[in-house]
Amino acid sequence: MNKRESLFIVNTNYFYRDTAGQERFRTITTAYYRGSMGIMLVYDVTNEKSFENIKNWIRNIEENASADVEKMILGNKCDLDSKRQVSKERGEQLAIEYQIKFVETSAKDSLNVEYAFYTLARDIKAKMEKKQEASNPPGGRSGAHQLKANEPQRKPTSWLSRCSVL
Repeated sequence: MNKRESLFIVNTNYFYRDTAGQERFRTITTAYYRGSMGIMLVYDVTNEKSFENIKNWIRNIEENASADVEKMILGNKCDLDSKRQVSKERGEQLAIEYQIKFVETSAKDSLNVEYAFYTLARDIKAKMEKKQEASNPPGGRSGAHQLKANEPQRKPTSWLSRCSVL
């Protein structure tokens, strides 16, 4: 799925690759890691095995992706509480262990899905800006456009202020 949208002021291209965690895609995903700036690791809260595989995927990312790739763990299907096999606390603990953000989502109910993508994109953008600032110190001749203090900044939508991320 390709999507082009404006995040704050910068236009960004997003390319989503959904391999559904299947082993047969493991060899091609390593090629995707190399150019990735952000990776979402999604497990099914109703499937213990999918949660256990997250550590393997993280190890694979650490071996194949750039060291500064943004990562986020998503616990999907949080709407199916009666079938839950993985507690929210276990997801949070895993995220703390690897120092990765964590969000529980429900694709079915559209709960926190947009928020997760927005958060990852925002973090990637912030990291890119930080790198650019480091490589172009103030007073340099980079030709980059600097925002003026009086230019308005876009505020997050109201639903964003109600969500929390670890």
